[in-house]
Amino acid sequence: MSIYLYDKTSQEVSKRIALNYSTSFSLGIKLLGREFRNPVFSIYGMVRIADEIVDTFHLWDQGRMIEEFEQETYRAIEEGISTNPVLQAFQVVANQSGIGKNLIKPFFDSMKEDLDKGSHDSSSYQQYIYGSAEVVGLMCLKVFCKGDEVLYQKLEPGAKSLGSAFQKVNFLRDMGSDLEERGRVYFPDVDFHNFTEEDKKEIEKDIQKDFDSAYQGILNLPKGCRKGVYTSYIYYKRLFNKIKRTKASDIGKSRIRVPNGEKIILLVRSSVREKFMTRNGKN
Repeated sequence: MSIYLYDKTSQEVSKRIALNYSTSFSLGIKLLGREFRNPVFSIYGMVRIADEIVDTFHLWDQGRMIEEFEQETYRAIEEGISTNPVLQAFQVVANQSGIGKNLIKPFFDSMKEDLDKGSHDSSSYQQYIYGSAEVVGLMCLKVFCKGDEVLYQKLEPGAKSLGSAFQKVNFLRDMGSDLEERGRVYFPDVDFHNFTEEDKKEIEKDIQKDFDSAYQGILNLPKGCRKGVYTSYIYYKRLFNKIKRTKASDIGKSRIRVPNGEKIILLVRSSVREKFMTRNGKN
């Protein structure tokens, strides 16, 4: 008997997780070429569950749970099957796209750090960004490149920069809630209770460099995935610009958002600009 129905149902579970947790990322995924949508939803489902374990499962043994989830992930990939629908969907993508332990382990290492570290130095901060965000971008890039290792190597720096930019924007926006709810300050050498305009501008300069590098990578993405990735880029740039206009003393007082009406406008603009990229010689 075919496993098609189980695979399809597993993909739907991960898609529903993405739709429930992030309308912005879901919008970007929906604009990917059809062949890329379910694989990226499946990646999102796995990383979202891991993130939930360390962020919200406070009444349970989070260390044991994240360790078990990590081992289940490896076992699912090795055996090609899992009774966990989220891991079933992920293992299919991992095996088809060549997503290996070299990308998965750094992700879980960063998730575990969230249970142990309340602050970071420069070294641990960079390591955390790589594991929590950059490798997720690289997992998606594995899907987009469809086994073309030369293309993957060419686009790897841009994919890492994009994941880094997204994560740092989230950190800056959520500084107050991360400290109050989880006891975390991600930026090294930053005191949230004495967060200055100079601190904020230094962080923003670093984020802008990531965005600039990411844009160059987006220009060279295959056409089928460029629009979706570019839309997410435009959304986060808009969010970043809102944060830049916010005083350092007001960061954390209220959650900075891009309203749904603005998201629709950004969608239209990104579609027009992506077509312009195509007309100017990109594949």
